[in-house]
Amino acid sequence: MSAYIGLDVHRDWTFATVLDQTGRVVVQKRLPNEHVPSFVGNFKVEKIGLEASTHVVPLYRALVREGYRVEVSHPRKTRYIAEARVKSDRVDSKAIAELVRLDALPKSYMPPPEIAALREKVRRRAFLVRERAKLKTKIRGVLAYEGLKPPEGVDWLRSLGLEPVDCYLRVIMVLNGEIRRLSLELKQLAGLDEDVRLLMTIPGFGYYLALLVKAEIGDVSRFRSEITFAVMLVLFLQRIVVEAWLGMAGLLVRVAVGFVGLCLRLPRLT
Repeated sequence: MSAYIGLDVHRDWTFATVLDQTGRVVVQKRLPNEHVPSFVGNFKVEKIGLEASTHVVPLYRALVREGYRVEVSHPRKTRYIAEARVKSDRVDSKAIAELVRLDALPKSYMPPPEIAALREKVRRRAFLVRERAKLKTKIRGVLAYEGLKPPEGVDWLRSLGLEPVDCYLRVIMVLNGEIRRLSLELKQLAGLDEDVRLLMTIPGFGYYLALLVKAEIGDVSRFRSEITFAVMLVLFLQRIVVEAWLGMAGLLVRVAVGFVGLCLRLPRLT
């Protein structure tokens, strides 16, 4: 008997619903996350569904390693769950199982481990750069409060003897070191990646922006058509627009120009 399983995953535990091919509930059970692989091993599993969340990734990878067909739903598109009048783990897991059985689960892209690792590195660098920018803004605020001119160099700032400024400078020095180390690592990755080297031939694309595009888009072949790929580019561009409001207008211009070039040069998706 084929089984379709819906998992409502939380930090430490999961609520599972198992349906047969007719949609009849075989079992519903709450169990610790680490026990889920052994639990699903008791059934002839056709497919497993999970709703995307922060805690889903370890369980998803564990189930994939065991050879199961696993689909992760897009929470904003799973209206069957979001619009349910009764909300509970039991109801949600059953809804996921039912959508999996009907092959109607709106899927969320789960990047392979190597792309996930690249995403983490690229996003970590962006985070560190943002934190450094915030500290520089704090220094300007201290100087304005003291009635001093804008910064004229690190040595001048240190000569002021202002405790807040000295504190921010110490943290900035640590961030500078981490950003340099991470940038060097990313440059090396860019030089070894054929896709990234190709992206870097587009005007406006440096090593970091090329890695950012690859990390966020992932495998181009996952898109059904050029239109769906273009939609993904637009969504990505919207995220860059938000960053542009934080003073990254130059990056926005480079991304816009680069995406136009990328779309013109991409082969047709099959």
